[in-house]
Amino acid sequence: MNRIDIQTKNKILAAQRNEITEHFIYEKLAGSIKDSHNKKILRKISSDELKHYNLWKEYTGEDVKPDKIKLWKYFLISKTLGITFGIKLMEKGEEQAQVIYEKISGNFSGADVEKIKNIIEDEDEHEMQLINLIDEERLKYVGSMVLGLNDALVELTGALAGFTLALQNTQLIAMAGLITGIAASLSMAASEYLSTKSEKSTKNPFKAALYTGSAYVLTVLFLIFPFLIFKDMYFCLGFTIFNAILVIFVFTFYISVAKDVPFKKRFFEMAAISLGIAALTFCIGFVIRMFFNIEL
Repeated sequence: MNRIDIQTKNKILAAQRNEITEHFIYEKLAGSIKDSHNKKILRKISSDELKHYNLWKEYTGEDVKPDKIKLWKYFLISKTLGITFGIKLMEKGEEQAQVIYEKISGNFSGADVEKIKNIIEDEDEHEMQLINLIDEERLKYVGSMVLGLNDALVELTGALAGFTLALQNTQLIAMAGLITGIAASLSMAASEYLSTKSEKSTKNPFKAALYTGSAYVLTVLFLIFPFLIFKDMYFCLGFTIFNAILVIFVFTFYISVAKDVPFKKRFFEMAAISLGIAALTFCIGFVIRMFFNIEL
C-alpha cells in the first residue's frame, strides 16, 4: 500500500469519523422504530456506512470514535421532524468525500484512486436509493399539509390585511381572523376528506383531513397572535406578514429536503402569492371602508 502524508491521513481519518458516526446514527434510528420495512432499510444503510469506514481504515490503519454531538443532533432531528428529513439533511451536508479524492490523488496511482472513488460513489448512490424507499406517514400526507398551509397563508394573510383597514381595532381584527380561520379550516378539512375518499388512494381520508385541518389551524394561530398581544394594528400586520414569510421559508425548506424539490423557486412563488393577495385585500379593505363610510 502507498504511503500517505500526514495531511492526507488526517483527512481520511475525518472521513472515517464521519462514516462511523453515520453508522451509529442509522443503527440508533433503526432500533427506535417498530416498522419492519423502515428498520430493514436503515440497518442496510448502517451496514454500508460501516463498509465505508473499514475501506478508509485500510489506508490509515487506525480506529476512530464517532462524533457524539452529531450523532445525537441528527437522531433528535430525525425523531422530531421525520426520519427522511433528518437523514437527507445529514446526507446533503456531506462533501467530505470529494475533498478526500482531491487530497489523495497525488499519493496513489490513478487506478487506486478510481477504485476508491467508484466504490464510494456507487455506495452513496445506493444509500440515496434506499433512503427514498423509506415509507414515512408524514411524507405520504405532505400534500395535505401543503394544502392546509398554503390556503391558510393566502386566505388569512389577505383577510387580516383587509380587516386591518376595515376594522382598525386589533381585538376585532383578531376575533374576525380567528372566526374566519376556524371556519375555513373545517371547510378545508371536509373538502380534503371528500377529495381523498373519491380518489381511492392509499391515503386514509380521515388522516388526510386531519393533516390539512391541523396545518391550517396552526398557521392561523401563528398569523393571528400579534393582534392578540400588541395594540398598533400596522405593527401587527407587519408582524403577521413576517410570520407568513417565516412559515413559508421553514416549510419550503422542509419540503425541499424531504422531497428533493428546488427551494428558491418554490419559496419565492409562495411568498409572491401570499404577499400579493395581502396587498390586494389591504386595498379592498380601504375601498370598502371608504365606500360604506365605516368609523369604528
